[in-house]
Amino acid sequence: MGTGMVIGVDAGATTTRCVVATVDGTVVGRGTAGGANRNSSGVEVSASIEAALTEALRRIDRATIAAGVLGAAGSSGAGREAFRAAAGRAWRSAGLTGELGTVTDLEVAFAAGTPEPDGVLLLAGTGALAARFAAGALEQRCDGYGWLLGDEGSAVWIAVRALRAVLAALDGRGEPTSLVDAAIAHFAAAGGTPEEKAGGTPGEKAVGTPAEKVVGMPGEKAGGTPGEKTGGVREEMAQALIAATFAMPPARLGGFAPAVSAAAEQDDAVAVRICATATGRLLHTFDHVGPPPGAVVVLAGSVLLTPGPVARQVRAGLLARTGAEPRTARDGAAGAAALAISRVTGAPVASVTHARLTR
Repeated sequence: MGTGMVIGVDAGATTTRCVVATVDGTVVGRGTAGGANRNSSGVEVSASIEAALTEALRRIDRATIAAGVLGAAGSSGAGREAFRAAAGRAWRSAGLTGELGTVTDLEVAFAAGTPEPDGVLLLAGTGALAARFAAGALEQRCDGYGWLLGDEGSAVWIAVRALRAVLAALDGRGEPTSLVDAAIAHFAAAGGTPEEKAGGTPGEKAVGTPAEKVVGMPGEKAGGTPGEKTGGVREEMAQALIAATFAMPPARLGGFAPAVSAAAEQDDAVAVRICATATGRLLHTFDHVGPPPGAVVVLAGSVLLTPGPVARQVRAGLLARTGAEPRTARDGAAGAAALAISRVTGAPVASVTHARLTR
């Protein structure tokens, strides 16, 4: 077996990424596949990992792989042994015999953002949590309890709050919001038109766009109650949105979060409040891991790495707390590869090697 290559895998809820690199940090192969979170992706974990490995290794001699580190969301606690078993199956199925290590997505995300052994990770993507590291080991974590019980401020959390507001606007409990139009457009594109999901056929569609039929044309909204002119259609659209969202894995709901961010940037009051609340929840989670003064802070996940109100407000809050700009972890697979290099060399990854891996 050779000693020149390592593999890093970041198996997320919506995407699995793989990096193959030399021990000096030169990336020689990449692969991607679908999500691999047993709690929210609705897929066989080992299949996604094997697909990403196979793509990354298509031009590489597998005998040169000395070690690999595979990290995944949902792989701590009760999910640890299940993930280890799935990772092992994928590793062997891909024809690999090198040393295999498994960690959580926290370790790979923190390692992707810094070679330092101490600091705090704040993650908000499909899920959300904060974690404090000391000497390279996880000391404390807050949240990360999954879409049903936690992940406050995550993309799925934002999307669910927005969908609740949309349904409230449709049945009259909530205030009007542009998120109604956005939800109809997004979930229609995600799989079938709202009219078809509501039970009609394309030939039975009424005149006008779905959004017009749900919120009513200006004249309808100015005169008459929703029940008099648009109540039936509003109910059909509400039921169609329910059908569309319950038909997809929870992790995919997070795909609606960018539309919420966009609406907030256009001063939609409902979206502004949702984004502000998400910011507050994330900073509250950060505060409760007890970050030491001057700690390195690494940001990870689409909510915090994509320009928008939550990312902007969280950065401002962290700067006020720490006095330093946070670092970013944009490639968890590279972070996993850095951990694999450290295992092969028996030493911390040098800054130059880390920069080469993650640039």
